[in-house]
Amino acid sequence: MRTTSGDARPALENSVSQKDPKKAAMSGWIGGALEYYDFALYSLAATLIFPATFFPSENPTVGIIASLATYAVGYVSRPVGAIVLGAYGDRHGRKHVLVFAMLLMGFATFAVGLLPTYGQIGILAPVLLVILRLIQGFAVAGELGGASAMIVEHSPDAKRGFFASFSLQGTQVGSILATAVLLPLAALLPNDQFSAWGWRVPFLLSAIVILAGYIIRRRVQEPPAYLANSETGAPARRFPLIEILRTRPWVLARCVIMTFTNVIGMATLIFGVSYATQKGYGIGFSSSEFLWVTLVANIAAVVTIPVFGALSDRIGRRTLMVAGGIAGGALSGGYLWAVDQRSLVLVFICVVIVQGIFFQMWNSTFATFFQEQFPMRIRVTGFAVSQNVGLMIASFFPSIFTAVAPPGTDNVPLVIGLTTFGICLVAALATLLTPDTKGKSLQDLES
Repeated sequence: MRTTSGDARPALENSVSQKDPKKAAMSGWIGGALEYYDFALYSLAATLIFPATFFPSENPTVGIIASLATYAVGYVSRPVGAIVLGAYGDRHGRKHVLVFAMLLMGFATFAVGLLPTYGQIGILAPVLLVILRLIQGFAVAGELGGASAMIVEHSPDAKRGFFASFSLQGTQVGSILATAVLLPLAALLPNDQFSAWGWRVPFLLSAIVILAGYIIRRRVQEPPAYLANSETGAPARRFPLIEILRTRPWVLARCVIMTFTNVIGMATLIFGVSYATQKGYGIGFSSSEFLWVTLVANIAAVVTIPVFGALSDRIGRRTLMVAGGIAGGALSGGYLWAVDQRSLVLVFICVVIVQGIFFQMWNSTFATFFQEQFPMRIRVTGFAVSQNVGLMIASFFPSIFTAVAPPGTDNVPLVIGLTTFGICLVAALATLLTPDTKGKSLQDLES
């Protein structure tokens, strides 16, 4: 039997004691780690293994381009996953969408480990690989939106930023785990054994960790506030994206533009790696050296994310997002300058400052801030669509950088640094135009 709208607030207040932010944060952390382990594992394999295994060609460059194209496909399917899984999470519950997304991602990753090669089944091998990558992108789109909504709605108002930051920390841990599992196998096994079966081991191991994550997630209850809203009939009757486009189009647009702050990572950890290692630029760093640079950046992020998450509860999300985005954008050119100086020590220092500190001021905070921009009935969809559309657009930034500053260009750090800074200024302006949420309860944000 449904309660009346007048009974909603007492029901919600009485449910506070049923909140379990620690268990919700742990579920988000583990889910983020496992899903991004799978997503990052594919990214590494697309460079190291798949060109020769699934895309054999007389021209090695063609194989590499084809393999990396399947990596990009994962971003193309993310907005579709955001719309579908976001609606599922808003209409049927955060817990349900998180369990479904995890199982779907685990299935796709495990199946990659079982795929026959091009030499065994011909063109069907890369076709199946592309399909599984599409499934990965679809599944991962529902992860962070559902997890951060679950955590935000379980958390006390004064600690939403701190608890929600753990799902972001989990994604960094997942990327570290993917590197830590795959690359030692590549180093220890003879090349023929690694190419034949060794690369499959990390993909098949995902079945074990997905099972563990499933058990943990099944034990987390739906947020009491969401259940109270469901009982009063508050969930959207319309398809959530339609309601967002009708009632909050500019909120959605601002969140998409704020997501462009990810250009900092695109400039440092994607374009920066190419700039440092590709022969055409003439810098001369090895791929293994920059693997360590990426690892150090991720490890620094694991440390700083909960710190900035907690700080956002004290000084506000918007302040950290603007300061971190502008500072990180401004110093991205300095990081590329350090690469240009061919000093690995200087590169390590700069990547910790730019990626491990300033970018994480934004990254640790945006999930909570985005969730607070949308009412509960459309929260998962609002977050998932804005984040994944923004990331899909941002995924083209490294290609734009290469076009703007191809090998042979003078002053590459200056050109890319100014471009990155300009994009970050636009994202910061979108943040400043968005109302701050400091000190507001979830009930206050429902209007």
